[in-house]
Amino acid sequence: MPEPQLPPEDGIPDDGGAIAATGAGGAMDLATSEGATLENEPEGPEGGGSEGRARSLWSDAWRDLRRNPVFIISGLIILFLVVIAIWPYSIATQNPLSCNLVDSEQGARSGHPFGFDAQGCDVYTRTVYGARASVTVGVCASAGVALVGSILGGLAGFYGGGWDAVLSRITDIFFGIPVVLGGLVLLSVVSDSTVWPVVGFMIVLGWPQISRIARGSVITVKQHDYVQAARALGASNTRMLLRHIMPNAIAPVIVVATIALGTFISLEATLSYLGVGLKPPTVSWGIDISDASPNVRNAPHALLWPAGALAITVLAFIMLGDAVRDALDPKLR
Repeated sequence: MPEPQLPPEDGIPDDGGAIAATGAGGAMDLATSEGATLENEPEGPEGGGSEGRARSLWSDAWRDLRRNPVFIISGLIILFLVVIAIWPYSIATQNPLSCNLVDSEQGARSGHPFGFDAQGCDVYTRTVYGARASVTVGVCASAGVALVGSILGGLAGFYGGGWDAVLSRITDIFFGIPVVLGGLVLLSVVSDSTVWPVVGFMIVLGWPQISRIARGSVITVKQHDYVQAARALGASNTRMLLRHIMPNAIAPVIVVATIALGTFISLEATLSYLGVGLKPPTVSWGIDISDASPNVRNAPHALLWPAGALAITVLAFIMLGDAVRDALDPKLR
């Protein structure tokens, strides 16, 4: 009877495999590639660079975004818009409400590169100051919609049952309300000229879409093994929602909210154009486009500059949302 062959003392068998010690004091035969992997992997923070560390979805997304020219271009445009929205006087030294009928519909000249509108107001100054209202409405409406929709949809997806059924029927009702028609009805009775009634209207009619997305994402995430393990270990519902479910379910909400930001800016301009959104003396691109429309043949510059600024702003936010979607969607990697 042949004697069993023992492995050499150095732990390397004759066929080129590798011997890895087990936790019970025994040995486990690994393939050559697996043994090499164990040898090359860093043992800890002192064992090597960042290549051996597990990367999260957010770190991978940020790495992809930094290499995406669409994200860089749209980010620079948005950064410029935010700067002029906060400090418009840094590039426009005149008062946007200072108008002189003597300059009505005059073209560009020194110190007034965009010319004048029908009221004799400087188009360049009003275009710069109009970014403040549009950016404020877009950012505040997107943040409010994302917050309300995430909370309601996340709770519905997590608890289910009657809460989910009631929320689903409520969202169906809101989906049946035309946005522009709802704005005409709700904002026509508001006399406040600030941005907050418009922001509140957008939050009221915009949260159902985010709620549906958050609900579906939470339902998917709560089926994962790590959530079930946390539940088996006695984690409370609040802890599971805040620590395990929402951080992994929030990515679709961020993508949709980013893309919707440009939609909210264009909606504000549409409502202001129809006379029910922002009202004078607030400076808005929608108001300027509405005032310049009757005289577009005599003074097309008064309409083209605010309309062009609106188009570039909406396009920048949509491009940013597309880049974020590509970075956060694992299926597109």
